[in-house]
Amino acid sequence: MNLFKAVFGRYKYGLTAVCLMLFFSSLLRAQGPIGLPQVNMYSGPSYKGGTQNWGIDQDEKGIIYFANNEGLLTFNGANWKLYTIPNKTIVRSVFVDKGGRIYIGAQDEIGYFYPNEQGVLTYHSLKHLIPEKERNFADVWNIVKWEQGLYFRTINKIICIQDQKAMVYPSKGTWVYMGVVNGQLMAQDIGNGLQVFQNEQWNLWCNDSRILHSNITALLPYQSDSLLMTTLENGVFYLKGKRLIPKKTQLDPVFINDRINVGIAINDELYAMGSTSSALLIVNKKGELMQQFSYAEGMTNNHVRSILMDHHKNLWLGLDDGVAYIAFNSPIKSIYPDKNKQISSYATQIFKQRLYVGTSNGLFAAPLSTVAQDLSGIKSTFQKVSNTKGQTWGLSVIQDQLLLANENGAQQVVHETAKNLFSGNGIWSFISLGHDSLARYIVSGTYSGLHLFKMEGQEILNKGVFSSLEEPLRFVVVDPVLNCIWAAHPYRGIYKLDLSPDGKRIVKTNFLNQRHGLPSNLYNYVFFIKGKVIMPTAEGIYEYHSRDNRFIRSVFYDPIFKNIPIQYLKEDARGNIWFVSNKKVGVVDFNRKSRKDGYTLVELPELTNKIVAGFEHIYPYNEHNIFIGANKGLIHLDYKKYAENVQKPNVLLTQIKVLNKGDSIIFGGYARLGDQDRKIMRLKYDFNSLNFEFASTLFDQKDNIEYSYKLIGFDEDWSAWSAKSDKDYTNLPHGNFTFVVKARNNLGSESESVSYQFFINPVWYKTKIAYGIYILFLLIVFYLMIKYLEKEHKRERDHLRQQHQHEIERNEQQIVKLQKKQLEAEVEFKNKELASATMHLVQRGKLLSKIGDELAPLVKNHQGSGDDLKKVIRLINEAKKLDNDWEQFAVHFDHVHTNFLSNLKERYPNLSPSDLKLCAYLKLNLSSKEIAQLLNITPRAVEVSRYRLRKKLGLTPEINLFDFLFK
Repeated sequence: MNLFKAVFGRYKYGLTAVCLMLFFSSLLRAQGPIGLPQVNMYSGPSYKGGTQNWGIDQDEKGIIYFANNEGLLTFNGANWKLYTIPNKTIVRSVFVDKGGRIYIGAQDEIGYFYPNEQGVLTYHSLKHLIPEKERNFADVWNIVKWEQGLYFRTINKIICIQDQKAMVYPSKGTWVYMGVVNGQLMAQDIGNGLQVFQNEQWNLWCNDSRILHSNITALLPYQSDSLLMTTLENGVFYLKGKRLIPKKTQLDPVFINDRINVGIAINDELYAMGSTSSALLIVNKKGELMQQFSYAEGMTNNHVRSILMDHHKNLWLGLDDGVAYIAFNSPIKSIYPDKNKQISSYATQIFKQRLYVGTSNGLFAAPLSTVAQDLSGIKSTFQKVSNTKGQTWGLSVIQDQLLLANENGAQQVVHETAKNLFSGNGIWSFISLGHDSLARYIVSGTYSGLHLFKMEGQEILNKGVFSSLEEPLRFVVVDPVLNCIWAAHPYRGIYKLDLSPDGKRIVKTNFLNQRHGLPSNLYNYVFFIKGKVIMPTAEGIYEYHSRDNRFIRSVFYDPIFKNIPIQYLKEDARGNIWFVSNKKVGVVDFNRKSRKDGYTLVELPELTNKIVAGFEHIYPYNEHNIFIGANKGLIHLDYKKYAENVQKPNVLLTQIKVLNKGDSIIFGGYARLGDQDRKIMRLKYDFNSLNFEFASTLFDQKDNIEYSYKLIGFDEDWSAWSAKSDKDYTNLPHGNFTFVVKARNNLGSESESVSYQFFINPVWYKTKIAYGIYILFLLIVFYLMIKYLEKEHKRERDHLRQQHQHEIERNEQQIVKLQKKQLEAEVEFKNKELASATMHLVQRGKLLSKIGDELAPLVKNHQGSGDDLKKVIRLINEAKKLDNDWEQFAVHFDHVHTNFLSNLKERYPNLSPSDLKLCAYLKLNLSSKEIAQLLNITPRAVEVSRYRLRKKLGLTPEINLFDFLFK
């Protein structure tokens, strides 16, 4: 006993702690909603910021802002961005006003972020407004707006900024809470109670001892005359007027032990409370736990520091390590029959107020004790149905009996127990043979053909093998029109099993494949939809024509599905057709008609790749409750809410940057008030390769959003719709451009488009200045060309003139030559004439001499007539002495020989006429004898005269007289 006491004493405190933990866990793990919304976790490495997030707010465009350890963290639905403040301290609080200013509070710093002209958030400090002696303060834990002022709370002072002025309200103890509720600004001063701000001062409102030293963490609307107060360590209270009333709840131990850090009102009935170790608690007005979000629900951290309910009624949590997004208002939920194992689900059935889910590890059932439109919100607990193990393939209700098909055989389910009907061979599914008497005959597709069961009363009897086929037949339907059974083998073909007239046996088996019109022997299925048997294939949907024994494309379904491969079809009670194609889930909604078609084709991108490929399952219980088999758990879809309450998407142009230019951001994604009239951004030509980023803040439809864009001035039409949220344009030409982008969801709802206009300046050689230079250059070139042409023209003209002159000169020379020749000819002719005349004179002289000689004897012989003869002889002699002939000769000679005699006389004035005659005769190249006759002297006298002439001319012996005279 002593040993027991010692051991118990040593471990009693540890046992107490364990017991408390188990007790709190039992409180929190009481029945909750069977459906859980999607939970997305974002860690520090994913958003590239600090781990802790102290505050959250959202602007009018839907962008989320977090007060983060490393600065202001933003999320626009596609990208995270971090903005640090100058002093690099932790940002503890954030508040966004309607004007677009994002106010932050940090240690020794208050201010706001606001976009500059390029849309980039830029920080503006407000610390300078605070009186200098009050500028040292600790962390700013929260910011609220009340009336016209902004209030920043630190532990020792509250700073009010209004009209560019600051008022400081110091605490008497410690300011630990501040908030606005029901139009009143309230704050708690530890040791001094709850204060209310009235008439520019803080006045005591409630100083109940229970909150005098206990931190208030939230004041929330409760009733018209009261508030719900949460405290850090003492649970929750009512504040009715100024009176504090304790509120006892079953969660008080959790509230006190795990502490409530923060709380918000979700609606008139529900509150969200963030704790230090139990994560997020959804509590109703009675203090009952409606739902918890912690590790088990997908959270990676259980310490909640801040909560925001966004514009679409979904929740954002700032955690001690990361950020959580809970699609609280989403119509899609996940159901996990086995909380400890997120096993796959293959079949679902609601039967006798129970939800049955067939999984890879048996059958689970949850009672549906209450009536609700959305069954995922019902509080219940799943229990495993006994005697069910292994893989569950199908659940069917036939003749008010629930039948289970699994890998071990067939079972009949009654409440939470399964009774074996057939074992030894796996069963895929069950189907009734028909109506009336045939309704009690049940055919099942097995791993090796068809099996037959018969109902007799409440008993189901095994009737053995129904066909000779030994093929695994998972897809089986009964065709009442052709009185046959269709069975599909996805990897071989389709079997047509003709029934006997009474429908109780198979009389003929027909194997149909590609030879009978199917596009392929692979991936063929068979379903009974809208009263007809249809065959989905890898290339669309086919129907069977019995007359030709062939398959042809379905006229009705071909415009809907076209050539897409279909693996699963299911018709709901409203005539809509649910389908699965390549792991994508959708519905052909005939109750929501589009403009051009009698239906709307709705795809559900949220479910892509979440279903069990090859074992697709959709159970459309009603329009509020669609159950879809998934890889992890079971997916619940409130389709009516999904179709009616899906918000119209918005689109934001979040960033424009220059490619390959580092951080050259053209537009940072934030527009200032009045920016619709901003100037068109003019970009350098080097900035002609741009990246455009865009996003939608419809966070719960993030997987549904597609974008279309165009660049006016470059693209001719809108791009095809795509989930890609950015676009690159490279090597754009210069000119005006407008980038326009819009978004749409999977229901076809389109957002308003947003645009950004910019102008790319031309490359330097295409600028106006360049063109001016080009024009000037062309003018100069034109001018120089004109001058050059003028010069060339002048040169050509001068050349032509020279040529003409040369031609004239040449002609003149020719003329001169001709004249010279003519003159020479004339001279020669004159010379000849002179020579002839001279010879004539010579001949005359000779003749006269001869006549004289002949008359002389006569004179002697004829004395009587001698006088007359003498007279004749005298006349002849006188004729010989006359100079008349010489003078005429001299004139002609000078004319022919260019004043030869005159020049000679001028140069040599001592020459006698006889000398001149001698020179002339020598010039005429006459011989001495001829000269002697002309001069009427002897040849000897001519030689003497020549000698004398040489002396007068001063010629030396070596100079030839003729040559001298000739030259």
